Amino acid sequence: MIELIKELTGTYGPSGREDEIREVIRKRISGKADEIYTDTLGNLIAVKKGSGKRIMLAAHMDEIGVVATYIEENGFIRFSNIGGVSPVFSLGQRVRFANGVYGCVCYEEKLKELKDLKFPRMFIDIGTNSREETMEYVSPGDIAVFEADTIEQNGKYISKALDDRIGCAVLIELVGQLKEVKNEVVFVFTVQEEVGLRGAGTAAYALKPDLAIAVDVTNTGDTPGCNPLSIELGKGAAIMIKDGRTISHPAVKNRLIDCAKRFDIQYQLEVIEKGGNDAGSIHITAGGIPSGGVSIPCRYMHSPCEMVDADDVKSAVKLLKEFILSEF
Repeated sequence: MIELIKELTGTYGPSGREDEIREVIRKRISGKADEIYTDTLGNLIAVKKGSGKRIMLAAHMDEIGVVATYIEENGFIRFSNIGGVSPVFSLGQRVRFANGVYGCVCYEEKLKELKDLKFPRMFIDIGTNSREETMEYVSPGDIAVFEADTIEQNGKYISKALDDRIGCAVLIELVGQLKEVKNEVVFVFTVQEEVGLRGAGTAAYALKPDLAIAVDVTNTGDTPGCNPLSIELGKGAAIMIKDGRTISHPAVKNRLIDCAKRFDIQYQLEVIEKGGNDAGSIHITAGGIPSGGVSIPCRYMHSPCEMVDADDVKSAVKLLKEFILSEF
């Protein structure tokens, strides 16, 4: 699994620029589905055909990033965010543009307090000395992603972009494990989730599944001084009850819980107040689609050192597999 995760997290793919990561995933699942295609917005869709219910599983390919907005006369790059980028997490980090150019995220020295740290007070340094020199490498509108190694340590995966390349890894594993299915399973690797759950909604409108599950990461409540949250690393995949965008449909939620209990799969219940996943746009599409979520607990979300537990990933794969194979 770690080699798959390294390939996925190391591939460039910010929101709206998912071409490279889509091709990596396509190669990974090639020959393992009855049909694989890309829709108009860029979602990668793989179908395992069956005569039963049509089940949509969605995991987003895109990652957060930064976009160049202006080049200073001395070559420094002003930027804005693509998705939920934290100025604090960004500080001192390396970023990589699509053409392979690296930069370091820094802030104006006159900034006195961390609470005043905002994107307009920050810049990217690629080591040039003038606007003209920088423009040979980076132009306004170019998008960069954060750069960090992916490691496995103490039963944990640590990397940038585990949100949601770990969900993509779960779907890739399922595509390979499922040989014959009674229910038709549509795996959707979605685009532009980080900027408004955009790809999932268009895919769901076209597919009109009988039910859908978003496979994504979720925050934990197991670090010092954190806000109370009943989700911990190593306690199993989380079955979503609600988040900031969706209240899980009882038919989906209850069946996931039943499968977990029947097959002795460790699980947790996810109740969060803010944020959302692809289910947020899927469940209000095409007249309404019963939707829920299976989430992988993740510490330090939207940072270059996101952390998930390897056993939680395994439990997510097993839970979704039994859900798909169950009688409806």
